[in-house]
Amino acid sequence: MHNWIKTSLASITVIAIAIAIGSPVVIFAQTMRYDLLLKNGHVIDPANHIDEVRDVGVLQGKIAAVEKNIPADQAGKVVDVSNLYVTPGLIDIHYHVGHGGAPLNWFAPDARVHALPLGIPADLALQSGVTTIVDAGTAGAETFLQEKEEVIDRARVRVLAFLNIVANGMNGGLEQSVDQMEVKLCVDTIKKYPDLIVGVKTAHYWTREPWDGEHVPWAAVDRAIECGILTNSPVMFDFWPRPERTYEELILKKMRPGDIHTHVFAQQFPIILPDGKLNPALAEARTRGVIFDVGHGAGSFWFRNAVPAAKQGFIPDSISTDLHTGDYLTVSMNNVMSKFLAMGVPLEDVIRRSTVNPAREIHRQDLGTLSIGQDADIAVLELTHGKFSYIDCGVAKMDANVRLMARMTIRAGRISYDPSGLSMVEWEKARPQYFTIPDRSESLPARADDYPRD
Repeated sequence: MHNWIKTSLASITVIAIAIAIGSPVVIFAQTMRYDLLLKNGHVIDPANHIDEVRDVGVLQGKIAAVEKNIPADQAGKVVDVSNLYVTPGLIDIHYHVGHGGAPLNWFAPDARVHALPLGIPADLALQSGVTTIVDAGTAGAETFLQEKEEVIDRARVRVLAFLNIVANGMNGGLEQSVDQMEVKLCVDTIKKYPDLIVGVKTAHYWTREPWDGEHVPWAAVDRAIECGILTNSPVMFDFWPRPERTYEELILKKMRPGDIHTHVFAQQFPIILPDGKLNPALAEARTRGVIFDVGHGAGSFWFRNAVPAAKQGFIPDSISTDLHTGDYLTVSMNNVMSKFLAMGVPLEDVIRRSTVNPAREIHRQDLGTLSIGQDADIAVLELTHGKFSYIDCGVAKMDANVRLMARMTIRAGRISYDPSGLSMVEWEKARPQYFTIPDRSESLPARADDYPRD
């Protein structure tokens, strides 16, 4: 039972007893307006044009107030977040969960393929203040139901998905099979799960092998776009240019407004021309409405592209990690955001490209905001200055003096990540219940408070 409910019931009991014995009663309002109150934090909510110190109130898992100087006695739990930043829960639109096409016995000698499944635990994202992840095509139409039952339905973090145009998905040994790119099956699956699938993904198609009758240059791209058109959804492109399918043709002719070019700073793209200038095709594509996404990953971020581009004013529309089994030990959402801070991108801009921008890209404007009535998905972040270094995928490093780290993550009003105990009482001051030794008949856990946590 929440503390504010207990307080209200106690007040009602006192009043009832007083009335029963004929004592005079002065009735006053002591109703708790919020379950949780974050006080004194610097709120950055680009969707609502807020960039100042405010308090944030949460009630029944929803944002209830974003105001200045909310009285602490109006909340059941108050957390002092002074000198920290409070933002909407971050959105990572390039993440990998589940098995995709990898068979369950991928490690066995008789397995169809021996590729390790790409997916990592979805809830690892909570450690970076991320409350929504989008699986970037790990599963296709034939494997999506497994991903849904195995991960999406069980994760604490919100999980959405781009559906791979390859029905089997990634790492199943069938990504080069054009007959696996079934447009109708892709369309039918997206229409069956419109609340979960936000778009289409194409990746890894025919990067080096000679062309043949089945493998023509634009097969995967054209089929993914066709599915996107028929479902009115964006396509995310993981692409390798070749003379027969150039980078410029992809972003200036093939991609539609609202389609997403991920891995924008990967080694294979001519982002920076030989004279050091930004490729003008990027500005032209952006004018056309093409979206540029980071998708850092283990092989898709080079400082030699990112730093000159940032200095010339080109910042990707969204920041994402491409987290999978090959990079989760070195990459996180906070790590990628910190790299952009180190390159001189203002904090408000970094938050924008990690919240409201990706929400718009996947047509989910209910996310990435602290608007009243929306799910209380909140990140509490700390910006520190000191001596830090960051690496890229070409095993080069960049020294910097800034780092962004999550201190607390709140998902739908539940405190899902709080490793330093911002929301917790000092153990010596905990309530008596904390000090009890439970036995088999004890129903109350030895906890310092009852606030919902994961």
